Amino acid sequence: MDKHILLVEDDQNFGDVLRSYLEMNDYIVTLATDGDAGLEAFKKGTYDLCIFDVMMPKKDGFTLAKEVKAIKADTMIIFLTAKTLKEDVLEGFKLGADDYITKPFNSEELLYRVKAVLRRNSKNE
Repeated sequence: MDKHILLVEDDQNFGDVLRSYLEMNDYIVTLATDGDAGLEAFKKGTYDLCIFDVMMPKKDGFTLAKEVKAIKADTMIIFLTAKTLKEDVLEGFKLGADDYITKPFNSEELLYRVKAVLRRNSKNE
């Protein structure tokens, strides 16, 4: 069964590359380029996993995560961000993140982290 991922990344080029990479690995990916568009996409679709950038226009990833969790508390979230301060990482996990990956990152590592989060979720169902 194909897994659906909501990717919210404000850098269109980076988002397109990441979406293509995930699609090459058999994921169905919806890309939104700001927090507001990400929330609208979340409300309209059904996703197995969300990957959120933290620093975005209109709505940052932390705020988006709070709103998504308020709608569906068991949503799996990975933050993918340049924010590397310990306080930011801890804030991400406090908001219910399943993983927190800092940029730059290895795309293969991201793929295996995505698989690990989805595997944990399937064991809990």
